[in-house]
Amino acid sequence: MSTVLILGATSDIGMALAKKFASQKFDVQLAARRPELLEPLQSDISIRYGITSTLHAFDALKYGEHASFFNSLSPCPDVTVSVFGILDEEDLAFDDWFVAERMINTNYSGAVSILNQVARSYISRQRGTIIGISSVAGDRGRASKLIYASSKAGFTAYLAGLRNKCFKENVHVMTVQPGFVYTKMTENLSLPRPITSTPEEVAGIIYKAYQKKKNVVYVKWFWRYIMLIIKNIPEFQFKKMKL
Repeated sequence: MSTVLILGATSDIGMALAKKFASQKFDVQLAARRPELLEPLQSDISIRYGITSTLHAFDALKYGEHASFFNSLSPCPDVTVSVFGILDEEDLAFDDWFVAERMINTNYSGAVSILNQVARSYISRQRGTIIGISSVAGDRGRASKLIYASSKAGFTAYLAGLRNKCFKENVHVMTVQPGFVYTKMTENLSLPRPITSTPEEVAGIIYKAYQKKKNVVYVKWFWRYIMLIIKNIPEFQFKKMKL
């Protein structure tokens, strides 16, 4: 039986992914900063799907513990999904370096730290899949998402480079660009319903893309073209826009 590791399993998308993989008979390793919050999810997927799930403490910002954390997992997961992230209020992040640093280190540095460990392990085994949940916000920086978008842009670029590095080693790396999703992280935002997904929709699309070994996945197909248009707005015009 295959095993999936969900990094950031207390997030709405993380929980939906855990249920989706469990429904496909994957054993599930649930990792989060506060793993005790995952006990109801652990019980639910055990009863509902009859699979084995384990809880693990994982803090994206404790880089020095990442190697020992991953090496302690038994068995080594066949699939690792990095779904953790943070979206703070942008004006606050612009004014307060502590807030900006936390967002950058969670969304980028922490993800790179743990996924480097995962990639080295998978390369040594010549098998494995890494799935990184990035954001369409990273496709082009803008004032309203200054720090968040730049941290996700870095993560998207990292995943692209990691995919290139790992391909010849029989390790697959998939980038997921969800767009707007109804989650705890976005509950204070007014999101346009027609272009916003649920965590369950996101999980289903990610699983299908994993089966097909997709490289880059836009959860709702039209986001690819929305962002293509935004990326191609000339800079002299783009810098004047309120986005």
